[in-house]
Amino acid sequence: MDQELSEEELQDLYAWLDKIPLSRPKRHITRDFSDGVMAAEVVKYYFPKLVDLHNYVPANSKPQKLSNWNLLNRKVFSKLNFQVTEDTVEKIVQNTSGAIETVLKIIKEKVDRRPEQPDRAPNLEYYDTRNQGKIYEETFLSEAKTSTEQEKKKEEKGKQKKGKEPPKVNLNDLDSDVRQLLQEKDKEVLSLRRLWRFYK
Repeated sequence: MDQELSEEELQDLYAWLDKIPLSRPKRHITRDFSDGVMAAEVVKYYFPKLVDLHNYVPANSKPQKLSNWNLLNRKVFSKLNFQVTEDTVEKIVQNTSGAIETVLKIIKEKVDRRPEQPDRAPNLEYYDTRNQGKIYEETFLSEAKTSTEQEKKKEEKGKQKKGKEPPKVNLNDLDSDVRQLLQEKDKEVLSLRRLWRFYK
């Protein structure tokens, strides 16, 4: 794992990193990646289900940096079938030049070997501020439509299980207070249904 990369390999690696949106700007790669947080972000970008970023704490202290790297080794790198040796972790934490690049190269190789997936290029419409309201509105409406469809299916299943609708009550047989309360509730239900149909 300690083999040095050629100048061409380094430039290729840096160009690859530049395409990944990270939480902090890359100024000095050995320092930037020493706490393991940005390494976790790189893996998260390509393998979102492998990494929970809230588990990785940005750190200046050596114990927290080691903790982040040990967590990456245990929870993430093991699932990608490799481990960063303690010696290499120690070098990364101490900002040793060239140490992080070898690990990033391995991560890049794992990414390159994964099954073909759709291009992760960002949807440019998302970044167009003129359409921002439209995008959020479409997302909200599609989620609302999905949830109402699911509710309808649940209602239908419930009716099928029960086999019959609840018995109807004759309002004239009820006490006047109860009758008035039920009539008010019916009005509320009707107004909510109209409102729901309007937004549907």
